[in-house]
Order: sequence, then C-alpha cells, then structure tokens
Amino acid sequence: MKEEFENPISVDKVTDKPGLLEYAHSVGSAIIKPEDKGKIKGRSVTAMREQTDLQLSQLYRQMQLLAEQATAIRNRVEVSERIYNAQMGFEPIVGHTYYFYEKKDGTDVLSMIAPHEWGRVNPFRRCVATVRMMADHTWDVQYHDSDYSEE
Repeated sequence: MKEEFENPISVDKVTDKPGLLEYAHSVGSAIIKPEDKGKIKGRSVTAMREQTDLQLSQLYRQMQLLAEQATAIRNRVEVSERIYNAQMGFEPIVGHTYYFYEKKDGTDVLSMIAPHEWGRVNPFRRCVATVRMMADHTWDVQYHDSDYSEE
C-alpha cells in the first residue's frame, strides 16, 4: 500500500491566487509595505488646495479686469454724453481727434484746436480731454484734466 502524501505546508498558508494577497507570498516576491493613508490624503489635499488657490487667483484677476473695463466704458459714456451736450461748430468725423474744453463760465466746447495751438491767449479754464470719435459714436478719451487757467 502506498502512503498518502502529507503536505508540510498548512492549507491556511497556501492560496491559488497569490497575486491578490496583500503581502509577499514567497521569499523572492516584491516587498509590500502598507501605505500611510493619512500621508497620502494629506499630500492630495495640499495639491488640491494649491491648484484651487491658483484657479481662484486667476478668476480674481479676471474679475478685476472686467471691473476696470466696465468702469472705463461707464466713463466713456459719461464723457460722450457731456461732449454731445457741448457747443461745437462742426460735425465730428469718426476716427479724428478733437479737444474737449471747459470754458471759464462752466460750459463745454468741442474744438479742433489743440491746447498748445492757442498761443498766449487760451479762452478756456481747462482742457478736459483729448478725444477721438469711435465708430460707435462714443469718444475714446486719451487725455484728462489739464488746467490752463492763470488764476
């Protein structure tokens, strides 16, 4: 009679799927160390915060730019309305530069004559703006608040 083979390795220590074990299954296997999950989460949270801070900073700069653009448009409309209420003895042409003055009595005048072209006698209190008529009939303000009075 043939003796039955008795395996010296315990059945509890043998598997038919060694790749699914959470530890090395033989002496030549790669070392498997448990991960510190707190450290992994900490690094992930730090990276996430850095990325979101960068994105929020970009959005903030974009909001600032939009606010500045809105203010510039509002100012352009205010100056345009004031220019259209001013005295002018000509019809402005799109793309041309003009000079917006305030008289000594407080009324406004649009002129083709630049401040330095008046010579010694400047009939205005100040040059409010150098303006250029744009295609949408608003005015691009290129220069502001020069005082020419000799008071």
